[in-house]
Amino acid sequence: MIWQESAMSPGWRMYQPVSLVLNNNGHVSDKTRKKVETAMQELNYIPNELARNLYHSKTNIVGLILPDIAHPFFGLFSKYVEIELHKEGYKTMLCSTVHEENGEKEYIDMLNRQMMDGIIMGSHSLDIDEYNGIVRPIVSLDRYINETIPIVMSDHEKGGTLAAEELLRCGCRKVLQIMGNRNVNTPAHLHHYAFEKKLLEAGVSVCTEEMPWNRWSFEEFYAFVKKIYTAYPDIDAVYGADLIAVAYLKEAGARGRRIPEDLKIIAYDGTDVTRMGAVTITSVYQDVQQLAKEAVKLLVEKINGIENQNDRRILDVCLKKGETT
Repeated sequence: MIWQESAMSPGWRMYQPVSLVLNNNGHVSDKTRKKVETAMQELNYIPNELARNLYHSKTNIVGLILPDIAHPFFGLFSKYVEIELHKEGYKTMLCSTVHEENGEKEYIDMLNRQMMDGIIMGSHSLDIDEYNGIVRPIVSLDRYINETIPIVMSDHEKGGTLAAEELLRCGCRKVLQIMGNRNVNTPAHLHHYAFEKKLLEAGVSVCTEEMPWNRWSFEEFYAFVKKIYTAYPDIDAVYGADLIAVAYLKEAGARGRRIPEDLKIIAYDGTDVTRMGAVTITSVYQDVQQLAKEAVKLLVEKINGIENQNDRRILDVCLKKGETT
């Protein structure tokens, strides 16, 4: 015979107020609440928050999946995402997929097993077909996945156009741009395409180099710049992400080229690294803080079952003039 404690049994009457205090719901007298809290302190009792959240089908944990948190853009983005999630009552599970092929698959599996309430996906190594059929909340940073997953991005076409217009103003005629791997389907490539289009229409020669896939550290960027530097001895401008710009500035200086007299440099992202050196770098500035706010807002809405007609948030960019143009 299996014994089940009835709602009228003494054990139940003892347990019920403890449960109400721990879960902070229902009515408990101040006297009873104080007794329970005192007993918890004397016993050094720590509630199992994860078990309690799972009981309510909610973990209050959001996964933030990024290629490499040491990268200036992603490091800054993670900072602001964590701040915004904290305001909404969520904790951040920060996950890096650097040098892992299909690294985000493990975290999507965790989402499907309800080990987190949602994901902000900034890593782009997994084939988009792997996302088909996922109904749990996901928001994408800078990647088209499918129609059910919202995306947050900057106005990259405007960004590339602004960079090209600055180089045209400077009279540049032979330009090198360094971009990420084209095999990754990301709107971030749009600024390179817009940049090239604008310059070619003006009769400017544009050469393009692609970084190896999934390389994010400054050491890797600098090694790549040193490798290709001698292949472009007569260029008068370079355009690429912040770390590319910093690496090219360092190598050009080491080889005796004057900036900006001999070589103009424009960075894309505009994080702090473009302003930390002896020479500030002209950059196209992405509002990383606002990107984080929009990503969190969209995800929390999805977690709460709120349908939003605008599932594509495109934020404005601007050119910040430095000493390299």
